[in-house]
Amino acid sequence: MSTPITEIVLEHLAGKLPAPFELVDVEWSKMGADHVLSVLIDKPDGITLQDTADLSEIISPELDKISPDPFPEDYLLEVASPGAERPLKKAADFIKHIGDYIFVKLYQKVAGEKEFVGDIVGFNDDILTLTYLDKTRQKTVDIELSNIAKARTQVKL
Repeated sequence: MSTPITEIVLEHLAGKLPAPFELVDVEWSKMGADHVLSVLIDKPDGITLQDTADLSEIISPELDKISPDPFPEDYLLEVASPGAERPLKKAADFIKHIGDYIFVKLYQKVAGEKEFVGDIVGFNDDILTLTYLDKTRQKTVDIELSNIAKARTQVKL
């Protein structure tokens, strides 16, 4: 679930990154005594360490422009790749990952379950269609986007 800070940052940074970079997600967390703002960025051929350094120089001044300032006095900015288990939030994310193996956690049960791991077979009219293995049988389930609490690509072992 998004915090007010992540929503403010996502809204503020939307459209401000140079092509071909894509703002994937923003996460606000506490690590020990530190507050950490993780800005997850991607591009078609992957993110390099130099990319994260360059983007930090773009993102940090943009965050300073947010008024009123939503951050505690001291926080750490982390610009990183979403990694192999990339968060899926928008309809476009699910469409882009049709055919991929994902993990989905729901707000309300569907087919008696609140969590699914399976392959995206379609996404139409804000409905995710997923195939998954139930014991030994493959099943298909339709899930409304509004019922998805969390979703991410999953590494298939």
